[in-house]
Amino acid sequence: MLPWMKRSADPAKPETMVEQQPPSVPEDLRVYAIGDIHGRADLLDELHRLIVRDSADWGGDRIIVYLGDYIDRGMGNREVLDTLVHQPLPGFRSIHLIGNHEAVLLQFLQDAEIARDWIKFGGDTTLASYGVRLPRGELSIDALLEAKAVLQRNMPPEHLEFLRGLRLNYWIGGYMFVHAGVKPGVALDRQDGNDMIWIRKTFLKSKEDFGKVIVHGHTPSLQPEMRHNRIGIDTGAFFSGHLTALVLQGAERRFLST
Repeated sequence: MLPWMKRSADPAKPETMVEQQPPSVPEDLRVYAIGDIHGRADLLDELHRLIVRDSADWGGDRIIVYLGDYIDRGMGNREVLDTLVHQPLPGFRSIHLIGNHEAVLLQFLQDAEIARDWIKFGGDTTLASYGVRLPRGELSIDALLEAKAVLQRNMPPEHLEFLRGLRLNYWIGGYMFVHAGVKPGVALDRQDGNDMIWIRKTFLKSKEDFGKVIVHGHTPSLQPEMRHNRIGIDTGAFFSGHLTALVLQGAERRFLST
């Protein structure tokens, strides 16, 4: 069983805080949360520049939370991971969450046959960015095992270490950050890892007060979605050209976008 499949939230437990209305983060902190990147290294670089400019006048602590789905679909997958691994924004504490696309890549390294599904939602571009060329037509098990071997050979060890170290969630103040969402009716510290990286309909339609406002990606929309119980910031960067960051300071909420 893979780590994110376990019935457990991230080892870091939610902070014990007096809940404020409206939800807020500590006054000495500014939080930037970035939605799904999907191989758009160009947009990540642009949004990083916007964040650096935006934070220039801020004297407090800075946290940047990446909500997962760094890879697949776009053509700059290796470049995105290079940026996250080797060029963290100076002056920021970086938090990296796992998305379903990273989860599938890690599964592929254990079970090559999952590539038959993975390439249907963009895995072919990630494989190509590491020099893996899949033959056309039906993929034999030998071809899949060869692709796995090439990926293992070509992926820098620090990329694999980064992927294996991704978190399921992050908590601060009145917010919980997670890739896809949470399952209604289940306490936040009892959420299933599979739900946190894959859930859609039951979470998106829920009007439940989860106890924290859930900041998530995974489900694209043309504009950020703000509800009383969740904020969705996957603005479809791969096809729209708009990579979005949510900015939280005290009780204030605003957005930056490419």
